[in-house]
Amino acid sequence: MAKRARRTRQARARRAPGARAGVQADRVVDAALALAAERRWREVTLADIAARAGIETSQLHALYPSKLAIVAAFTDRVDAASLAGPAAADEPVRDRLLDLLMRRFDALAPHKRAVASILCDAAINPCAAMTLGPRLMRSMTRTLEAAGAGHGGLIGLARAKVLAGIYAGALCVWLRQDDPELARTMAHLDRQLRRAERWAELAGRTAAFRRPEAGAAAA
Repeated sequence: MAKRARRTRQARARRAPGARAGVQADRVVDAALALAAERRWREVTLADIAARAGIETSQLHALYPSKLAIVAAFTDRVDAASLAGPAAADEPVRDRLLDLLMRRFDALAPHKRAVASILCDAAINPCAAMTLGPRLMRSMTRTLEAAGAGHGGLIGLARAKVLAGIYAGALCVWLRQDDPELARTMAHLDRQLRRAERWAELAGRTAAFRRPEAGAAAA
């Protein structure tokens, strides 16, 4: 019994550093969001975030070397929340995408002021824009995959870019509205997804119409 208890304590001790790091990482992200909601994101320093999180600045640097890394961690958190539940397999892809994107806004809702502050800073910070852009594309690729839409190759890249544009437009609508039901945001998403679907269908028909010509030219 004594040996078993000792092994249990040792196992807990080995797991503890990782568990503590995870808790600290969450506290840092929460602290950063709280500060971003209170003032301009560009005025928030890593030292401010460390103080709010109740850790040393050196500990924060070990977790996140920059504010952009903290924003990336928040983006991962939103991704996880939006993709947590399965998309309904019996619904059209458009409806699945609508549901997944609305889940993102549900995850963002408690941090609306912070999101607005961070995005305002990104708009005038080329480095932030260059970093956050690829993160958005990765999020949209994950969303396409979860919805069962093609997300590979050049076509998948084009779809991710279109979806990113739709989401960015809806984000602007969401930031301007106070409706807790997000009716305008949902309406905007639905309208833009339907429009993209019509364009995709038209492009498919056009490609099918041109294919025989290409074959004849090759002959």
